[in-house]
Amino acid sequence: MPALAPPVGIGSARQGTSVMKPGIHPEYHEINVIMTDGTQFKTRSCYGKAGDTLRLDIDPKSHPAWTGQHRIIDSGGQVAKFNKKFAGLGLKG
Repeated sequence: MPALAPPVGIGSARQGTSVMKPGIHPEYHEINVIMTDGTQFKTRSCYGKAGDTLRLDIDPKSHPAWTGQHRIIDSGGQVAKFNKKFAGLGLKG
């Protein structure tokens, strides 16, 4: 059976050389992720520092594209701000 080639970007044609440029890549470390329903998991990411926590506002358990339930998700009061700004422009009949 023939030997498999290394994945693209890993290794080099010459032994001992690096394909990636040194000193330009962000640190890749483990972080905690908290979903909207409170469940947690650990993953590796370039986000923050090692051990930081990322709290999600929207995830596959709450986003209408995955749940099939269409509702307005007001992130940071943007819908309320829009409604206040354009409240007087409604149709009068």
